[in-house]
Parts: sequence; C-alpha cells; structure tokens
Amino acid sequence: MSSRSRRVKSIKTELITKSREAMLSAVQIFNNPNIHFKSENFIVLSNIAWMYLLHAYYRDEGIEYRYHQLNGSRKRFDRTKRGAYKFWELERCLNTNESPIDNVTSSNLRFLIGLRHEIEHQMTTKIDDYLSARFQSCCLNYNFYIKKIFGEKYAIDKHLSISLQFSTIDEPQKEKLKEFNDLPKNIASYINAFDDELTDELYNDIRFSYRVLYIPKSANRKGQADKVIEFIPADSPEAKGLNKEYVLIKEKERKKYLPKHICTIMKSKGYKRFKIHHNTHLWQLNDAQNPAKNFGTLVEGKWYWYESWVKFVEEHCEKNKKSYE
Repeated sequence: MSSRSRRVKSIKTELITKSREAMLSAVQIFNNPNIHFKSENFIVLSNIAWMYLLHAYYRDEGIEYRYHQLNGSRKRFDRTKRGAYKFWELERCLNTNESPIDNVTSSNLRFLIGLRHEIEHQMTTKIDDYLSARFQSCCLNYNFYIKKIFGEKYAIDKHLSISLQFSTIDEPQKEKLKEFNDLPKNIASYINAFDDELTDELYNDIRFSYRVLYIPKSANRKGQADKVIEFIPADSPEAKGLNKEYVLIKEKERKKYLPKHICTIMKSKGYKRFKIHHNTHLWQLNDAQNPAKNFGTLVEGKWYWYESWVKFVEEHCEKNKKSYE
C-alpha cells in the first residue's frame, strides 16, 4: 500500500471514529436527565456526525469534497482566512449526485439543518418533546447507513438502549403536544413551512419521523410485563386494530391555507363569485376562529385555515350555488 493510500485510509478511519462519537454523544446528552440543553446539543452533534460520515464516504470513493473553482483543467481550492481548505457542509454533501443517502433520510436531515439555523443564534425553549420523533429517525437512519457503507462493526445500536422515564404522558400533556402554541414563533413557523412542502407519503415515512403508539398495558400473567416496550408484527390482528384507531386520532402539522387560497380553491370548483369578504363573513358568523372549533391556527400573527374549514366553505357554497356560480 502506497503512503498516499495509507493516509487516505487513516483520515477515513478518523472521520468514522469521530462521526460515531459525535452521534453517541448526541444521544447520550439527549437522554441525560440532568441536562436541559438537549435538542440544541443533539442537532449540532448529529449534524457533525452525518457530515463526517459522508466525508469519510467521499474520501473512500475518491470524490472531491473540498470547495474549489476550475481554472482550465486545474482546481483552485477555496480556503479560510487562515489558509485551511473549505470542506463541504452537510447540506452540500446531500445535494451532490454522488450522495448515497435516500430522499426521505435526506429530508429528515434537511429539516434538522434548517432547525439548526433557527436555533444557533438565539436561545430556544420547549422543543424536546415536539421533535423527539425526528431525532429518533435521525439516529436510526445513521445506524443504518454507517453499517451499510462501512460494515456492521461500526454499528452504534449495540451501545444504546431504550431510555427509562420518570413520568407518564397524561391527558393534558397529550393535548399540549398536539399544538405548537408554546413553541418560539420562529421555530413553529419553520416547522409548519417545512412540513407543508412534504408529501403525505414522505411525512409518514419512519425515516423522516419515527412515531410509536404509547399504550399503558397491564399484564395478564407473570412474566408478561418484564419488557417496557413490546413490538408486534405490522400485519397482526392487534396491529391492524391499533392502526385503525390510530388513523382516527393521529395528529400532524396539517396543511394550512390563507383566505386567498380558499378563494382560489372555490373558484376552481365553479364558485367563481366567492370572494375574500365572503370567507370573512362566513367565519365571523360561525365563530370559526375559536380554537375550540379546530378550523385553523394563528402563526406569527396570521390566521391559517385547515382543510376542515375548506370543506366547510365548500359545503356552504354548494348550499348557496346561485349566489356564487
């Protein structure tokens, strides 16, 4: 093996080692009950973990991952003020055609990258519970890809187990988790805007956000309650029953519409005379901005309507065809 090959292997190995340690540190910090700076640490460290992982992959494949300009056939490398090479950040690693990461996993990472931009210059609060499902997917995706690219010996699942909890999720907590009311406005706005661009298929993919049903269970006989979490086959009668109920209660950051969007939709359905003032009169008449009616939500001072209000308006137009056609 040439000296250059040994150097490439040495740097690759160091990148993988530090990548694993960054991800392990991210999870350990998030699971530490004595630390309050959980999500921020996880987002920054997991970003580094993925970036180093992809740097190791590109180095191994002989793909140039330093920023450069082509001067004829020669490369002119971009450098920092101190003369160091500028390497690709995570988002650039994902954007290249040579990226080995699938589209759904990339969407999960792009969400975290955008979130990092929102939190890195200001303090945030109360985001741990809202985003843990996406953090969980980030961990599972990382473990999958480090094994796929570099082999089973680099797996991190053997080092981590399910974290123990000191509290249960009660009804008030469950209701609170359905909304973003107590999140910082910039974070709530970012989450809503990002999720609105996703297809339902991508949003519900476990590689984007890993969600589980949390159901307290009583054991019927000794030995049944030894495991905190029990996994059942997705096609089993028990799972089908759960999924049927879950469809009725699952919550997602729903698609939202401004009044102008509602008017556009009504016009596309043939109600060409429906205007914004009709929408205003209708919601005022029905007290539709009352949060208890769940027709919409306030985001950064603007009221956005849910799909349920769009259907309500359509039914109104159907009953009053002569006025709007």
